[in-house]
Amino acid sequence: MGPRWFAVAVLVLVGLLYYRPLHDYFSSRAQRAERLAEVVKLERQQAVIERKLRQASSPAALAAEERLLGYIRPGEHLFLVKDIPQWRRRQNASRHGR
Repeated sequence: MGPRWFAVAVLVLVGLLYYRPLHDYFSSRAQRAERLAEVVKLERQQAVIERKLRQASSPAALAAEERLLGYIRPGEHLFLVKDIPQWRRRQNASRHGR
């Protein structure tokens, strides 16, 4: 009975000694997979942002933004149109008055 228990005790000791390194190995492998998935996600986001930046800085996009801000090109004339609802009322009144 002595050598058999000794062999079992040695196997249990070896199992206990290998538990922690194996646990750490599998844990770090799972963390690595999570990090790689996060890197892939961030790379996709970066590509989308870079594409949007290229589109936003294109000459056509900049010109459209300048128009929204009220900038005009050299040689163009700026006209400010005010009181459009009042103008429409007068137009409608003149049509119905005829």
